[in-house]
Amino acid sequence: MNWKVLEHIDQIDEIKQASHQKLQLIFKHSTRCIISKMALKNFESDFLLNDVIDAYYLDLIAYRNISNEIADDFGISHQSPQILLIKNRVVVYNESHEGIDANVLKGYLKF
Repeated sequence: MNWKVLEHIDQIDEIKQASHQKLQLIFKHSTRCIISKMALKNFESDFLLNDVIDAYYLDLIAYRNISNEIADDFGISHQSPQILLIKNRVVVYNESHEGIDANVLKGYLKF
């Protein structure tokens, strides 16, 4: 997976703007959580559509303030791990914990 690292709060606005041309994905990951590590590994092994989507990786331990801003901006409660799919500035799909499934997400890429 060709992750773009989400490490600056102003990237949220860039993601919103880019979501008008291309689907944007944010993967919120806790480097201290075994469930999060498993979800990330499973997601990466099942999701190989880099040209269709921009995928951002957020390290929650290092950048919790960015996660909080994402929750406020999009009105989606913070979870860890969590994925958010953004189209036209709106979260069109989100999932957390064991519910993260790359195959389910692929269904959203067709619209």
